[in-house]
Amino acid sequence: MIKKVSIGLLLVAMTSSCVSKKIYNELESKYTDLKKENRSLSDENAELLKSKNQLELDQDALKSELAKVKSERERLNAEYAALNDKFKNLDASYKALEKNSNEALQANMSKNRDLLSQLDAKSKALAIEQERLNKSAQRLQELESLIAAKEENMRKLKETLSNALNGFEGKGLTVEQKNGKVYVSMENKLLFGSGSWSVGSEGRKAVVEVGKVLADNPEISVLIEGHTDDDPYLASGPIANNWDLSTKRATAIVAILSENKMINKQNLTAAGRGEFSPLATNATAEGKAKNRRIEIILTPRLDEISKMLNEIN
Repeated sequence: MIKKVSIGLLLVAMTSSCVSKKIYNELESKYTDLKKENRSLSDENAELLKSKNQLELDQDALKSELAKVKSERERLNAEYAALNDKFKNLDASYKALEKNSNEALQANMSKNRDLLSQLDAKSKALAIEQERLNKSAQRLQELESLIAAKEENMRKLKETLSNALNGFEGKGLTVEQKNGKVYVSMENKLLFGSGSWSVGSEGRKAVVEVGKVLADNPEISVLIEGHTDDDPYLASGPIANNWDLSTKRATAIVAILSENKMINKQNLTAAGRGEFSPLATNATAEGKAKNRRIEIILTPRLDEISKMLNEIN
């Protein structure tokens, strides 16, 4: 909706001779920002497709393993049938030789015992393999269902956060889902003054809204990352460099989230990335503004999935 309105205003500004050059430039700047946002969304879509393709590759690998197990089961069945036929033939021979000498009879009985032992071992091996195959198939189905449920939960979480933070749209805050995680990105213009780690009133409101959603989702792990541009930190005081500043800003966000007593503090982690994980080039003012940010990364617990993968393997 914002894109349509902005483009419409830009077209009106371009066709009307009564609009001032300042307004025209402002609209043109908004139009440029929207084009950048569109490119960003395209990149995010490509990343999601990449994740989907990887999941499909993993699924194909599991299906290939299942096919190998089924092939092994068929081989054991064939061996079992062959041994069973051999046993029947030997049993017939045994009956025919019953009138022979005791020595020949004992030799034949020994062979039969060996055959019975082999047949019993093959039968047990087949039963064990069948049981393993059944468990693997069941675990695979449970794993697929669990992954689908995790993805749906993260989709709902992203939707809840988007609704809760709707009032901050256009103020340097974005919410997106990729790689099975939800990312809440807030530019420094919403949170901090230049060189400061003190959160402003508007930024605090946004962080508090995020905290309300996290309080309702206690099974989500939360990583708060601080990021800067590549301009060196020159102010005096307790901060040594950009890395130090980004860490201080991340812990400032953790402090606000921790004010919500319903949030499990064990789920919170603060980290500083300095200028070493930029979103855009630092060669332009616009790129630097995007790189100066806080990212709140929400990740579902994967303990159950890891356990199932180990059981299947």
